[in-house]
Amino acid sequence: MDKLLYIAASGAKQDLLATGVRANNLANAQTTGFRAQLEQARAMPAYGEGLPSRVFSMTESPSSNYESGAMVQTNRDLDVAIQGDGWFAVQAADGQEAYSRDGSFQLGPDGVLSDMNGNMIMGDNGPIYLPVPLDNLNIAMDGTISTRPVGAPENVAEEVGRLKLVNPDLNNMERGYDGLFRTVDGTIAQADASVMVRTGMLEGSNVNAVDEMVNMISLQRHYEMQVKLMKQADELSTRGNMLLRII
Repeated sequence: MDKLLYIAASGAKQDLLATGVRANNLANAQTTGFRAQLEQARAMPAYGEGLPSRVFSMTESPSSNYESGAMVQTNRDLDVAIQGDGWFAVQAADGQEAYSRDGSFQLGPDGVLSDMNGNMIMGDNGPIYLPVPLDNLNIAMDGTISTRPVGAPENVAEEVGRLKLVNPDLNNMERGYDGLFRTVDGTIAQADASVMVRTGMLEGSNVNAVDEMVNMISLQRHYEMQVKLMKQADELSTRGNMLLRII
């Protein structure tokens, strides 16, 4: 294949992949605790016959924007937001521990505490089960969960569990296909007592919709330029073949 055509096609492919990432960010602009995905491609020399005078696009390892999203007050007892750095530990569908910033918790009929996607919330000793029915539920800043036992006086509170809050190195974090984060080396993050939460609040997505729209427009323009180069390469090849026929 002609080098010009190959290089233009590789650039167009990366533009399409980048557009998909930006579109996914826009779709999750209202998702609780969502972390925007980042995309990046770099130029690589195209080696072959002669000198590497041309370059093609190669996608680098994608990452995420770990900045905190805006806090939204809900006044709901089971809505929890992490202040600053840190993650909630959850049990993913595969049974392994994963990490999330989504603090919109739900209580099942059997007392299991889970997130909106059905992933069980992890505590210091595994998944958290709360006594039902609940009365006067309170989640402290350190993640300690307490409630008033049935029939006990109003001023009595019993500790029934504690959220596992972790703060692993962000360079060792990667996003899975289920949207949850895990450690790159597969280790289980240890609980971090410095991570604090706020009850009755949720953390919104950190996606900047305006920036994502601008980036999508820029990628579309760049894709159109790559397509024009592909057409130009085809025209050059056709004219070259015509010259050979004349000769």
